[in-house]
Amino acid sequence: MTQLETSPADQDYLRETMALPLLSRERELELAKAWKEQGDVKAMHELVRAYGRLAVAMAAKFRHYGLPLGDLIQEGNIGLLQAAARFEPARELRFSTYAIWWIRSAMQDYILRNWSIVRTGTTASQKTLFFNLRRLRARIAGATGETSLSEVSRALIAKELGVPLHDVRAMERRLSGGGDQSLNAPLAVDGDDDAMDFLPDERPNPEDVVISLKDSATRSKWLNHALEQLDARERAIIKARNLHERDVTLEQLGKKLGVSKERVRQLEARAMAKLKATLLRLVGGKRELLLGQG
Repeated sequence: MTQLETSPADQDYLRETMALPLLSRERELELAKAWKEQGDVKAMHELVRAYGRLAVAMAAKFRHYGLPLGDLIQEGNIGLLQAAARFEPARELRFSTYAIWWIRSAMQDYILRNWSIVRTGTTASQKTLFFNLRRLRARIAGATGETSLSEVSRALIAKELGVPLHDVRAMERRLSGGGDQSLNAPLAVDGDDDAMDFLPDERPNPEDVVISLKDSATRSKWLNHALEQLDARERAIIKARNLHERDVTLEQLGKKLGVSKERVRQLEARAMAKLKATLLRLVGGKRELLLGQG
């Protein structure tokens, strides 16, 4: 059975759900109050089951995303339960009107989690684009005959949805790529090569790694020696201003050392000049090693 086919169990559920009678406003309010005020679980079940058809209808709208219909309906039912938990009968709003938002939200979250193994729609604008870009692209194609979006059309979509233009471009590329493709999939029916065989390894080779580690150790040794040539106050300033993860301001150092902010700046400049002179003397003709370019 393919992903889009409906299993016999799902078909039975669909028939039972669609056959349930709709609730009158009075009965709906009675059930909602019994659940909200008395914790009547049977009343909640009757209320939710009566509107299971909303989940079925919404699942049909989202079916083209390639996910199983039964799973979409189950997510819609979760949305129904969330709606029942939050519904306020005192507002005199029909439960169906309130529940439809929760059903749609639950299904959309499920689709975003499962449409691809790569996370999609992590921001509000990306989520809006994911669920609206196809529709707007089809509308533009029907009006202009464009086979692919022009920059003007992308700008129109960004304006209509209130999203950044760069998000439109990124989502267009994402959706145009189709579903996930396995790197182990064969490139030809009668061949042994797969896509992974042709991916370049951009990591440094073992020789470069060893050289980099050796150069880094040498630079650390030089730096420590240069720091030892400074007096205690200069060394403290250099370490606080350049060798700590958290930035320390001149004012903070001045208070700690008992001098003015301007004096700290002068001491820092003098210490940096000493460091540079010492390091250049140690490096000699290997300045590229000091800069990490060798």
